[in-house]
Amino acid sequence: MPVHTQGTDTAGEPAVRKAEAPSGPRGTTRAATASRGRRAAAAPYLLLLPALLATLILLGWPLVKNGMLSFQNLNARQLIQHLTEWNGAENYQEALGSSEFWAVVQRTVYFTAANVVLIMLLGTLIGLLLARLGRRMRLLLLLGLVLAWAMPVIAATTVYQWLFAQRFGVVNWVLDKAGWHSMADYNWLGTQFSTFSVVTLLIVWQSVPFVAINLYAATTTVPKELYEAASLDGANSWTSFTSVTFPFLRPFLYATTFLEVIWVFKAFPQIFAINEGGPDRLTETLPIYAFVEGVGNQHYGMGAAISFLTILVLIVITSYYLRAVIKQEEDEL
Repeated sequence: MPVHTQGTDTAGEPAVRKAEAPSGPRGTTRAATASRGRRAAAAPYLLLLPALLATLILLGWPLVKNGMLSFQNLNARQLIQHLTEWNGAENYQEALGSSEFWAVVQRTVYFTAANVVLIMLLGTLIGLLLARLGRRMRLLLLLGLVLAWAMPVIAATTVYQWLFAQRFGVVNWVLDKAGWHSMADYNWLGTQFSTFSVVTLLIVWQSVPFVAINLYAATTTVPKELYEAASLDGANSWTSFTSVTFPFLRPFLYATTFLEVIWVFKAFPQIFAINEGGPDRLTETLPIYAFVEGVGNQHYGMGAAISFLTILVLIVITSYYLRAVIKQEEDEL
């Protein structure tokens, strides 16, 4: 009688048949699902691609050209004769070895710090005020902030020039009528301090709306239940602000301060349009200094080198700020 036995391999173990890939509708469905998953994962990068290409073309290429220019000796003669004279790092050595450059760096840092402190302080107070106002007053104040924010920089600078004009300025007229007769013909652009005061007032006026509206939007994210719990615990207004409101506002304050540091540091049209960095170049910040040395004195290589050094100084300042913020958050954890 024949006996049927199970097939074995050479080692005596039962042979195991390998699983075959599923075929038919189920396999097709799985392949289609995997394909859709890959397309969905790649979709965000494809959407970012146009912005990245625009950034590379509009910012990256000019930055490369500016870097090449900073290693050249380029003035009016080279431009007319179409000459390219490479001078290595001489432009950087001359700039870094100049006491005038370091004086401008120090002036720029102090100017940025003073403006950012005023902007953040006033913007935070107005943002908190917006959260407490009634609907009509809030709408009226928001409208005024948006109009001030939307005003073109040169138009706002021109208005401030009229306001602080020496002979027919509104500010001098008001001060004269108020009893300060010595201010009737005061030249607000005659000294370093008074010129910086006008420029600071202009920049703060233009920047406060952004901070105020941003922080007001942040206050709307605070759950009202937390305020109710704080009031039940007997917390006053200051305690409620420090324990409830401020923790929610902190990320917005960090981000807004970071943006304001960059915006104030690179402020150019306000300072240049007010007095072109005068009197006697005493109100020049790094962007103005780079423009005057490059375009004004027709030493374009030096101007390009100073502009690159300006970027490096800004990177150092923002890196120090971000490092301090991250360290503070780690300490709190």
